[in-house]
Amino acid sequence: MPGIDHLLAFLAASALVTLAPGPDNLMVLSQSLSRGRSAGLGLALGCALGCLTHTLWATLGVSAVVASSPALFTALKLAGSAYLVWLGIGALRSPGARLGASAERRPPEAWWRYLRRGFIANAINPKVGLFFLAFMPQFVDPAAGPAGLQMAVLGAVFVVQTVLIFGAFALAAGRLGALLGRRPGLGRWLDRLTGVVFIGLAARLALSGRE
Repeated sequence: MPGIDHLLAFLAASALVTLAPGPDNLMVLSQSLSRGRSAGLGLALGCALGCLTHTLWATLGVSAVVASSPALFTALKLAGSAYLVWLGIGALRSPGARLGASAERRPPEAWWRYLRRGFIANAINPKVGLFFLAFMPQFVDPAAGPAGLQMAVLGAVFVVQTVLIFGAFALAAGRLGALLGRRPGLGRWLDRLTGVVFIGLAARLALSGRE
């Protein structure tokens, strides 16, 4: 187990990383605005659970293999970009999730579908994997036991604080979306905004390097 000083330092650094504008929190905010807090909370939990896969890859050395293989990194990056584009197109084609009489008659999409989307979007993003590979070992205490076990604990801490912070984002944005949703026809524009965000994130990922 990492020492308490290492854990507290890791928690503080992780919270700052999670609060900083990035693909995951932008997705949570946009989906919460357009689809409600249940969708946002599902997406938040999915993104957080995706971090567990990167903890595992970093511990097993898989992330190091990806980092050393430009072809593999590019393939994963393009797969992640394609998935975000697919989500964006779906949002752009939506007639408006929660606004208007016809929308109200449609059953809301199950929250676990958003959890799955968040998990996939995070888990197949190689830049997140490289971040974990560089970030987590800095907080491993060589005198505190096996490094693999310490990284597993740090990964769990990262997931918990991510759920709390992203959950707060989802609740706040969901409340704002509900207030905006009282204006007829706005739901379509919120979905379009979400689609633009997803496609923009896809372009950013596709054009990014490994740094």
